[in-house]
Amino acid sequence: MNKTGFGYLRLPEKNGKPDYELINALTDRFLELGGRYFDTAYTYLDGESEKALRECLVKRHPRDSFMIADKLPGYKCRDHADCRKYFDEQKERCGVDFFDVYMLHWLNGKHYDIAEKCGEFEFLQEVKRSGEARLVGFSYHDSADLLEKILTAHPEVDIVQIQINYLDWESPGIESRRCYECCVRHGKKVVVMEPVKGGTLSVLPDEAEKLLRAARPEDSPSRWALRFVQSLENVAVCLSGMNAMAQIEENMEQMEPVTEDETALLAKVRDVINSGTTVPCTGCRYCAPHCPKGILIPDYFKMLNEIVRYPEEGWKIKPAYAQLSAGHGRASDCIRCGACARHCPQHIDIPSFIAMAAEKLG
Repeated sequence: MNKTGFGYLRLPEKNGKPDYELINALTDRFLELGGRYFDTAYTYLDGESEKALRECLVKRHPRDSFMIADKLPGYKCRDHADCRKYFDEQKERCGVDFFDVYMLHWLNGKHYDIAEKCGEFEFLQEVKRSGEARLVGFSYHDSADLLEKILTAHPEVDIVQIQINYLDWESPGIESRRCYECCVRHGKKVVVMEPVKGGTLSVLPDEAEKLLRAARPEDSPSRWALRFVQSLENVAVCLSGMNAMAQIEENMEQMEPVTEDETALLAKVRDVINSGTTVPCTGCRYCAPHCPKGILIPDYFKMLNEIVRYPEEGWKIKPAYAQLSAGHGRASDCIRCGACARHCPQHIDIPSFIAMAAEKLG
């Protein structure tokens, strides 16, 4: 069993730009090991993700050797004509005539209203009928109840992309399990994003990692997270934002489904992690461009989690924060405008945690 897809969101960079030489090598190796599915979006890396996909994949490999999933920035649309405008730009950026999967990006309550107003679901059917998209759907960040409403109103979609990992499986904010079960009821295949929660499940508290190592000494924490997600029957693709060759090699190995006992063990690990995690940030960076003070929100949250978990390491963490914030907004510069929180897929009260970061790190 292996359902790994290559997410082109967290690409390696060199001098502030995607490192095409390394991306070429990662892409080639992913294909060599049997991978086919590549995921991007209009806004990823300010458009550089789609361009990297064109240069590193489309121009270098036969079109029938891979699948491309892209996403319409529907929340930017003002009318139906905008859908075509963005779609044509995306085809040009990616260097393709069609997408294997085309989705509305980041549906939530507000963005769903825009989608209905601009006829975005109708546009999905238009490009499917024209052959410019083979499968259509949407990526989603909101409640299971709203997802039920959307899938009831639009049974014509083929696929839904949602956030699933064992840490969020029973989360009242993310509702991974309930969203997954909603997709199953409606007969929709699922593409999973954040299976390792932005790297959170790659580096665990010592107590949590010891539990996993005792059960399967050879498996890394990341592998446990990926096995959990890939064991779900309706999951068609499990995306991984890989940026190192070691990640490609590990993630493309065959995976055994988790057993009932292992699922129970992961629930214990989840409790350990939750007891020591202050901010459930995945590092997606959707918030950062909207901060008027240029605060490096995800970076500071990573440091905040670290200093809360290991207060004795403050003598190392605080100087690192001082150096990082020297050329950017400091946590104490926050004016609590809330622009960051409005763009957070995890629904985090960012200003409150930034205030905590200012206290702990400053």
